[in-house]
Amino acid sequence: MGRTAGIGLAMATAATVAACATTRFNSTWKAPDAQPMNLAGRKVAALVISPDESVRLNAEGTLAREMTARGLQGLPAYNLIPPNEARDKDKAKALFTAAGIEAVVVLRALGQQKEISASPVTVGYWNAPYYGSFWGSGYYGHGWGAVYDPGYLRTDTIVNVETLVYDMKTDKLVWAARSQTTNPSKVDAFIKELVKGVAAEMKKQGLIRSE
Repeated sequence: MGRTAGIGLAMATAATVAACATTRFNSTWKAPDAQPMNLAGRKVAALVISPDESVRLNAEGTLAREMTARGLQGLPAYNLIPPNEARDKDKAKALFTAAGIEAVVVLRALGQQKEISASPVTVGYWNAPYYGSFWGSGYYGHGWGAVYDPGYLRTDTIVNVETLVYDMKTDKLVWAARSQTTNPSKVDAFIKELVKGVAAEMKKQGLIRSE
């Protein structure tokens, strides 16, 4: 992200799981007339759209800290907008303008889903005794038992998030992305991973200056 507005995202609804989180981008977009952004030292608001107030506050705070750690002045939107007034567009606009906000990063969860997969099959897998016959000590009894064996089936939590970057000088969307993160367990780690990923995508598309 290197001292500019490459921003990540977070969501605090994933279950705690053993697997590590992994993030991939399904799609990205940049405005045809978008120019490289250099927001070093500039004020950038972190806005998380969520009906759950505790999720919003936690995620905005973490996102703002991640931006600040990369040379921006990250400001969580909850420091700018009074509680329970986030939906008042005119008030939010006036407060952002008064605070000198030059860019806004918006995160919005699009939903989450579960994916179930079986353990990989190894060579000789079907040579096991319980596969040799159907009845008796064979597959019928094993098959029903294996369905409930945690080592046989794996459930992954997939969180889908939309990230938007707006330039407040022009009030225009300059960059957008949809991403999926598998098995996020903690908000802070989730955001850090996504900040890194979004930064790489924005740099790849020429929206982040290397200096």
